[in-house]
Amino acid sequence: MELNQVKQVVLKVKEKKPLIHHLTNLVVTNFTANGTIAYGASPIMANAVEEVEEMVRVANGLVINMGTITPEMVTAMEKAGKEANRVGVPIILDPVGVGATTYRTEVVKRMMDTFKPAVIRGNAAEMAQLAGIPWQIKGVDSVGEGGDRFEVAKKVVEKYQTVAVITGEKDIVTDGERTAVIANGHPLLSTVTGTGCLATAIIGATIAVEEDAFIASVAALTYYEIAAEKAAAKTQGPGTFAAYLMDELYQLPISDIDTMAKIEWVKK
Repeated sequence: MELNQVKQVVLKVKEKKPLIHHLTNLVVTNFTANGTIAYGASPIMANAVEEVEEMVRVANGLVINMGTITPEMVTAMEKAGKEANRVGVPIILDPVGVGATTYRTEVVKRMMDTFKPAVIRGNAAEMAQLAGIPWQIKGVDSVGEGGDRFEVAKKVVEKYQTVAVITGEKDIVTDGERTAVIANGHPLLSTVTGTGCLATAIIGATIAVEEDAFIASVAALTYYEIAAEKAAAKTQGPGTFAAYLMDELYQLPISDIDTMAKIEWVKK
C-alpha cells in the first residue's frame, strides 16, 4: 500500500459525500456530526427504533457507538446492524467502555451475535476485553499502553473476522494479514471528549466508499491524525483545538499526506 492509495481513498470520500447513519452517544453527537461534515460525508443522527432499519437502507455506512447506551438504544443498534448486514451497508463498531460494567460487556457480546461489523475501533483496554486478554480499564478509558497491542488486535481479528483498529499514542490497524502502525496525532486529542468517537466516525465514512476496510481505516486515521497535528500547531489549549480540528478536517491539503504521514507497515 502506497501513500498515493491513501490519498485516493480520502479524495473518494470528499467526492462521493457518503451518507452515514450514526447511532452514537449523547455526549458527542454534535461534535461527531460536525466532524463528519467537515471530512466530506453527510451524517444522519437517527436513533428511533421505529425508523433505524429504514434509515440504514438509504445510508452508505453505519456507525455504532456504545458510549451512552440504554436498553432502547441497544435494540435500535441491533436492528440497524442486522439490517445493514442484510443490505450490504458496512458497519464500524465502537465498543465504548466494554469491560467497565457487566451490562456493557453483555451488550457487546449480544451485538456480536446479531451482526458483523467491517471494523471494530477501540482503545487498548476495550479491544483487549473483546479479545479476552487481561488489561486495566478505568471507566471508559484505557490505563497505560502496556501489554502487546499487536496480540490484542490479532485476537480481535481472529475472533470476529473483522478489521481491528486500536487507537492510542500510536494507532494499530490490522486485518490479520496486513498490519499498519500510524504514528501521527497529538496529545491534545486526549483532552477533548469525543475525539476517539470522531475517529470512529471518520473511518465509518471511509469504509462507505472503499470496500477494502483495512485500506479505508489506514487512510482515514492517517488523514485524521495529521489534521490533529496541524490543529495543535495553531492552538495552546483544548477549546480552540477542537475548533481547529474541524477546520483541518475540512481544508487539509491532500498533499500533506505525502509530507506528514508516519505509517509503518509491520509483519506480525
